[in-house]
Amino acid sequence: MITAILQGIFLFSVFVMAVYLVRHYVFTLAVLRQAKIPKVKPADFADTTYQPPVSILVPAQNEDQVIGRLLQSMAELTYPKKKLQVVVIDDASVDNTGKVAEEFSARYNFIEVLHRSVGVGGKGKAAAMNAGLTRLTGDIVLCFDADYSPRKDIVEKLVRPFADPRVGAVQGRPVVLNEPKTLVTRLVAMERMGGYRVDQEARDSLELIPQFGGTVGGFRRSVIQKLGGFDEKMLTEDTDLTFHIVLLGYKIRYVGEAECYEEAVENWRAYWKQRHRWARGHIQVCFKHSLNILRSKKLTFRQKLDGLLLLHIYFVPVITLISFFASISLMLLGASSLVTMLWFFVPISFYSFVGNFAPFFEISIGAYLDGRNRTQWLGPLLVFAFLYNLPICTKAFLDILFGKLFRRKQEWAKTSHLGQNTYVINPSVRLKKS
Repeated sequence: MITAILQGIFLFSVFVMAVYLVRHYVFTLAVLRQAKIPKVKPADFADTTYQPPVSILVPAQNEDQVIGRLLQSMAELTYPKKKLQVVVIDDASVDNTGKVAEEFSARYNFIEVLHRSVGVGGKGKAAAMNAGLTRLTGDIVLCFDADYSPRKDIVEKLVRPFADPRVGAVQGRPVVLNEPKTLVTRLVAMERMGGYRVDQEARDSLELIPQFGGTVGGFRRSVIQKLGGFDEKMLTEDTDLTFHIVLLGYKIRYVGEAECYEEAVENWRAYWKQRHRWARGHIQVCFKHSLNILRSKKLTFRQKLDGLLLLHIYFVPVITLISFFASISLMLLGASSLVTMLWFFVPISFYSFVGNFAPFFEISIGAYLDGRNRTQWLGPLLVFAFLYNLPICTKAFLDILFGKLFRRKQEWAKTSHLGQNTYVINPSVRLKKS
């Protein structure tokens, strides 16, 4: 009886992992095929004369180390300033975040600051964003986290797809600024390559569901108003908004040329804290929207399949871990020939599913397409990031499960930014050297 149960668990796990392996292979091949086609310029997305009023939201809590760099980038944007509004949400900061933001507001009339006091603010990014939404005047809302450094023409690139009234949200490409700092920053940079250079681009070219990442992207103000703002119970308000938007019948576009530089976490402790929040939030959204995706009459079969696979992505490390222990138990108990034949699939999956969004081969192809030849040598080290994600995702799942059983509130865990990067932002060099 025990052997039969274990065999069923193992075979189910192998099937799930096989589906995800095929998915990632399809995405990789789609991007390689797209790379052979003459590169589409950002201007080809839509009418280049489309310049709607734009509001930029910048949620910031205790970000005085980085907020000045971001606001200086805002001041240098080439989008017409008379059509631009930047709203900084000083979310219960106890450092000089509000003071730095006010200094920029005094110098530039399109930058304004919304202060939220301790006790009122500090309850998560979704709550801060909802407070900022009350101040907006633009038709299009763009979002940037405080540690980001956008390029001067990023607003034009992100706004152009909105000329199509069917587009509800747009996502650009984050690029790690402090990549050379530590092993962790290098691995995060590689995950970003796979996740955005390949995964997001493939979903866009295949007309599936690109994911709005909550920063370096934006949405229509009319859409968020229709939804009544962000769901403050969600730890990943960006993933939640992604599925709300597609369920309303809108499209999400990915603009790979809209690059923006970010400060990645620099050590394993910060990595755990950040990814644990991402995993908990993603699992929350999975429970919230899976049935809605299946029932939707506005999504194609392919989009439903892609949506469900995206929603369940943080279960993959958990399933892989379960399959490993099930397979070892079956080998000790005397497995059937079928299980013995399939057992080799487990170590392959351990090596392939490196990272939550960017498997090994996607990262390798992403590095190849970016001309990052030396970076590819670090590929084998991604297995350590995946092994680290096994307990992260398992704990996240258990936290959500017990949270639902005992009605515990999911607490927001902020990522700290140091602002100590001195690396020169030079895209042409970054794409050619490690």
